[in-house]
Amino acid sequence: MLTIHLPPDALSTIQNACERAGSRETGGMLFGEHTGPETFRIVEATVHAVGRFASFVRVVTDGFARLDAFFRRTRHDYTRFNYLGEWHSHPSFAVHPSSTDDGSMIGIVSDPRTRALFVVLMIVKIEAGKLLAGAWAYFPNGERHTCHVVLDA
Repeated sequence: MLTIHLPPDALSTIQNACERAGSRETGGMLFGEHTGPETFRIVEATVHAVGRFASFVRVVTDGFARLDAFFRRTRHDYTRFNYLGEWHSHPSFAVHPSSTDDGSMIGIVSDPRTRALFVVLMIVKIEAGKLLAGAWAYFPNGERHTCHVVLDA
């Protein structure tokens, strides 16, 4: 099982974006550092445009620029730092992927241009002032596995 650590700065970025979005969905990309066997730490969480009540779509061209900037900052050390996946909020729904979410992530990991071994989807929401998060790893063979999320305070 993959373990995803969400350190205070990334947690704050995501929580603030959710609070600003209110009842609308928001989201972005997750960049991670491989810190141990099946363990990753989020080193950057981006925030993209706010979506609608029950949908969020990231602008692909914006994502390419962010990927390029991240890889330059990490000196293209792909074995240690890499694109981990996506995050978005479900402010009015369960912290669980929808069928649309599943399809989007399978599309990303199955695209031969990504050359990804897996991608992660983190779904979040604010409840009683705290961030709740769940994450799933998607694999090119169509499998989806639950990840363990650690919110580092």
